[in-house]
This record gives sequence, C-alpha cells and structure tokens, in this order.
Amino acid sequence: MRKALRWLLALTVLIGTLTTAGAATAAEPGATDIKDRLLSIPGMSLIEEKPYPGYRYFVLNYTQPVDHRHPSAGTFQQRITVLHKDVSRPTVFYTGGYNVSTNPSRREPTQIVDGNQVSMEYRYFTPSRPSPADWSKLDIWQAASDQHRIFTALKPIYTKNWIATGGSKGGMTATYFERFYPRDMDGVVAYVAPNDVVNDQDAAYDRFFATVGTEECRDRLNAVQREALVRRAALEEKYAAYAAENGYTFTTIGSLDRAYEAVVLDYVWGFWQYSLLSDCETIPANAATATDDEIWTSVDTISGFSAYTDQGLEQYTPYYYQAGTQLGAPTIHFPHIEKQYIRYGYQPPRNFVPRSIPMKFQPWVMRDVDGWVRHNARHMLFVYGQNDPWGAERFRVDKGARDSYVFTAPGLNHGANVAGLVADQKALATARILDWAGLPAATASAAKPLAKFDSKLDVRDVEREPALRP
Repeated sequence: MRKALRWLLALTVLIGTLTTAGAATAAEPGATDIKDRLLSIPGMSLIEEKPYPGYRYFVLNYTQPVDHRHPSAGTFQQRITVLHKDVSRPTVFYTGGYNVSTNPSRREPTQIVDGNQVSMEYRYFTPSRPSPADWSKLDIWQAASDQHRIFTALKPIYTKNWIATGGSKGGMTATYFERFYPRDMDGVVAYVAPNDVVNDQDAAYDRFFATVGTEECRDRLNAVQREALVRRAALEEKYAAYAAENGYTFTTIGSLDRAYEAVVLDYVWGFWQYSLLSDCETIPANAATATDDEIWTSVDTISGFSAYTDQGLEQYTPYYYQAGTQLGAPTIHFPHIEKQYIRYGYQPPRNFVPRSIPMKFQPWVMRDVDGWVRHNARHMLFVYGQNDPWGAERFRVDKGARDSYVFTAPGLNHGANVAGLVADQKALATARILDWAGLPAATASAAKPLAKFDSKLDVRDVEREPALRP
C-alpha cells in the first residue's frame, strides 16, 4: 500500500506542471545511457562527469523553485551529484546539510546496500543560492521540498528502494525530509543529528561536559581554555598579527576581541566533537607553565582562529541563519573559569550573520519535528557517538514509532557510525538497513555490508568543520 501511494504521488507530479521551475518528470523512454537518461529530465544539466572504477559519477545542476509554494516566483540552480552503479540497485539519498563534494564518495549506507548514491547541496550554500537571495525562503520545509522534487525526478530511473542519510546537519536534514515527506523514502539513517527541542534549555550540554571522558582529560582541557582567557592581552596581539598577515577582518562579529573569545570558548566543545579520549595526550599537561605558543597552537588546532573572521563565517552564513531562525543553538556555562575572564559568553547565531539579513526565531519548528519523530517514526535509525557533545540533545523514538532505533557508539565522537556500534547493535542496524533497501532479508547476526570497503570512496573520518557547527 505504501509503495502504491508513493507511486501515485510520483505519477501525479509527473503529469503536472511547475511553470518556470520545470516539471520534475521522468527521463525520456528512448534514452538508454544513464547520462542521457539523467539529462533528459527537464531542468537537469551536466557540470562534469568524473570516472571511477565500477561507477559513473556525475556532477549536475537541477533547476529548483526558490519558493516551492510559489514555483513561478523564480528559480535557482542546485548542485547534485549521482554516483551511479546500476538502476537495479537501491539508491541512497545523502546530504551533509552544507556544500556538496564534487569528488566521488560513498556514504556508509551506500556501502552497506551496494547501491547508487544521490547527493544534494543544501540550498543557499554557494553556488546553490538564488540571486538575489531571499533569506526567508531558507527553511527546513523548503529544503525538504528540494529533496522531494529531486527524488520525484529520479525515481522513474532509480525504481528500487531509497534510503535517506546524512551526518550532523545532514542527519537533521534527512529527519526533516522524512517528517514532511514520509512516503518518499523506504528508510532513514541519521548520524549524530542534534535535536535542540527548546532553544533556551541547554542544561543537557552542561551535564555532558561534567562527565565526558576522564577527569584528568577534562581538567587539562579546562585549564588550557581558562589560560587562553587569562593571557588574553598577549594572545590577542598574536591574533591581530595573524589576522593582518592573512587579510582577515571582523565586521560581522563586531571585533577581534569578540572573535577571540568565541574561538577560545569553542575549545573544549571542539575537542570532544572531533577528537578521541586518547588525543588528550596532545593537550598541554600544565597550562599554567605552557608557553603562549603552546596555548595558541592547541586552541588553533582544535577551534581554529579563522572561524569567526568574516572570511571564516561567510561560507557558513546559511547555517547560522538557520540556527538563529529554526534549528536553535546551544549555550553552555564554564564553571572552571572566573566570571571576570568571560566578557560575552556563548554568542547567539545573530552575531555570526551580517546585519543586512533579517532573522527571527521560530520556537515551534523543532518541537514539531521532535514530536513527530517520537510518535510517527517509521524505518528510522539514529546513530550517536558517546563522546560527541551534539548527542547531549538527541532524537528519541517513543510510543507510536515503528521499526525505529536510537543507538550510541561507545567512545566515538561526531564521526560515529554503524561500524562503531557494539556487535549486536551493529548487526541489527545493518540488517534493518538492508531490509529497508528491499534486499534479501539477513538475520541480525549475519548482516554485513554488501560492498567491500574502498579506501577512496568510503570516507570514515568525521567531516571536519569549525567547532560548534553540527
């Protein structure tokens, strides 16, 4: 019944017209080569094809409406990529929630099901940005509608089952897609997806930082962070020279001083987001006796002193806009640092977006998604890392959810995946992904990825971004 409804929905869209946005129709029946079939979709154009053994890989532009509620109000070109294996295989729909990579890669569910992969660049990340940009059209429903329209266009070519996936903001994106278009996908695998249900209730993060890792490691990190603020004057001189050398400016955040504190306050969070407990050995053991260069290097390595410059913020303006309008952003406290050393605290997303872009927070949006997942999730898997700060506020499945799971990979960070789960959960998760993909059923104890690991395609490292961005 579910498949029949989904096909009926697709057929309805296929025979409809979306005015200047271009109808999301099937490829022409006469086309046989996969490139010809893709390019016969109205609104689809080729940027480049890159060779990769065993696959065809395409970087494409797809014409999308700026406003899916009013398709005639203008369009923009959205980048997508297609890692094509065979139309007889299932397809994984991936987004990281940011820019799309234009090099061939294969996400974990794609390796598990040995399938095709469609990857989408999130709207308003350049070059997938309307010009001029109406920022009010950057919201989770519009982005989900981008995915829905891409799926509808490609489903007549890739007719087998589809699974949505993404990590961090991409995991959030896959979840929102399922919330608004629950009949599109046959399953969802969301990695390390934050769930900031109530924006001004962030005590879960404070509890996390009080217990994560070991006391020795926490003490080292806290001491370096405090020392960087104690030595603020000397290290800000170094920061000013660094900014001048690289042409960095601070118009958006307001001052070098604000940027400096923002970087330092990201330090502990950034360590646990991207590092493992074993990496504590790289942190100065005695911050009080460490040199200024040692403090600077440790903070720069983990937080990145370029993060809150105009140049560092520009690429992530769409993320900060969404954090300040719908997604929410964490605020944590620093009990190990005396109040006189903290001037601004965790700054809100509004400080990281140019003032020319209006912002107003919508507190009901995340509550709606959270409630829907708790009570309506179907064929959804959430994977978190034990030591990842973003997992302190996570999605949960409750009464009403069916065939849905929330698992935690022990000792892992923001790069947690199915492979890092304990053995029984790993096998169960793999079996469910295979089943959702419509592949022959495997017993939970015997389920394994169908494709061999490829060191070039199967990137397992966490997608590194400046601290405090999911």
